[in-house]
Amino acid sequence: MIGAMSERPAYAVTERTRVRRRPIRASYDVAVVHGILDAGLVCQLGVVQDGRPSIIPTAYVRVDDAIVVHGSTKNRTLLALAAGAEVCCTVTHLDGLVLARSAFHHSVNYRSVVLYGRACAVEAEDEKERLLRAFFAHVYPGRWDIVRPPSAAELRATLVVRIPITEVSAKLRSGPPIDDEEDYALPVWAGVAPLDQRMGPMVPDERMHAGVDPEHAPTVALFGGRS
Repeated sequence: MIGAMSERPAYAVTERTRVRRRPIRASYDVAVVHGILDAGLVCQLGVVQDGRPSIIPTAYVRVDDAIVVHGSTKNRTLLALAAGAEVCCTVTHLDGLVLARSAFHHSVNYRSVVLYGRACAVEAEDEKERLLRAFFAHVYPGRWDIVRPPSAAELRATLVVRIPITEVSAKLRSGPPIDDEEDYALPVWAGVAPLDQRMGPMVPDERMHAGVDPEHAPTVALFGGRS
């Protein structure tokens, strides 16, 4: 549900999504939440299975107002989600190490999203294929149109689950360290060590045919970085 919290569209705040620790760093802005999700490749899915908590990392894509994940039809976590289990989904980007003049004020710069909800399985094969295309466009841009598409049997063996983005919040930190005023006089280096994740040079499969180049594969990409 989207509420009118500001001039920009924003998600409604709930008891679960209200950020209580450093609320100034919270955002419920739709564009901020979507931007953090779109910059990522892997989310963490937290569910309770057989009375025990479980957290599973998996690749994902945001399509409209939903997170889409997929895997084997025998995947226990996805089966639990498809059966209506409640899920907590998180995505985090670590943008930098924040070095302060005191040990207490060291921190990290980050962007994160926490999402609560219940998922549903995608049954229609045409919709399943559409969402898998979207996943490819996000993770492997340009690849879907040059590789063999999934067969009917492969589609049946793939469970696609959609998690609606309704109960969600973002939290962010950026900028330099914040030291106690008296510590600014200390002769200690302080600042930020930026972090990002980049794709390196392409490494061909050892059974690659001669003369086939990776022109359709992404050769330079930045995942998790600021756009």
